Amino acid sequence: MGIIAITRGYYSSGNEIAEKVAQQLEYGCISREIILEASKEFNIPELSLIHAFEDPPSILDRLTGGKKKYIAHTQATLLKHFLKDNVVYHGFGGHFFVKGVSHLLKVLITAKLEYRIPIVMKRDNVSRKEASRSLKKIDDQRRKWGQKLYGIEPWDPSLYDLVLRIDKVTVWDAVDTICRIARLKQFQTSPESKREMEDLALTIKIKNFLMDVKPTVDIYIKRKSVYLVTEAQLSEESEMVNKMGEIMKMIPDLKGIKVVKELRRKSRAPQ
Repeated sequence: MGIIAITRGYYSSGNEIAEKVAQQLEYGCISREIILEASKEFNIPELSLIHAFEDPPSILDRLTGGKKKYIAHTQATLLKHFLKDNVVYHGFGGHFFVKGVSHLLKVLITAKLEYRIPIVMKRDNVSRKEASRSLKKIDDQRRKWGQKLYGIEPWDPSLYDLVLRIDKVTVWDAVDTICRIARLKQFQTSPESKREMEDLALTIKIKNFLMDVKPTVDIYIKRKSVYLVTEAQLSEESEMVNKMGEIMKMIPDLKGIKVVKELRRKSRAPQ
């Protein structure tokens, strides 16, 4: 059992590969329907969520955090599917949302511009120059999206476990390679990696709940104990303290919530 997140360049056959991988492994396959689910669950216009993923943050987004809110809502919805296991997600940025989960197989499907231009020319009935301009614009938007929201280059191969150039291999070569690697022991769900996924899903759920609370906090979870890290001084009547009580009612199996000023280790909660 496992999870595969396929990040695909525009017109690089990524969705076809994802669907065939899911068929071969008998996994579920999800993509843009996640946005529709998040739109309904959080009562956000679907178009706003689409723009959150396709456009780099504007100045207003950076001031209000609007785009990050939309992405956090979508992340919460995606993690619900990942918790079920045996799923292939394909789209842009899936690997950004599941950091620290060891059994996730992160795949990048890419292709040179020259491979993609004829596809766009045929589909949109446009000139070579127009197709090239369109592809470069989309690639640039996605690059800015990753850099401004996460400070990383989305096409950096070091972010992935597997990089496949679809202009070098066939679709079926790519499908076979992904399936063989997905069956390796290190990409199978273990009790420990399942807890990692559960902790991440819980973190995002609480993050969404605290999204509008000031001051902002970092959230760390270890075995159902929640640590909110902030340097701000909190009064008993503060908004965050009130929210903490609401969270305990909302998630009754939590062991507790504690506000701390720092963690002994950045990557995990205190012992």
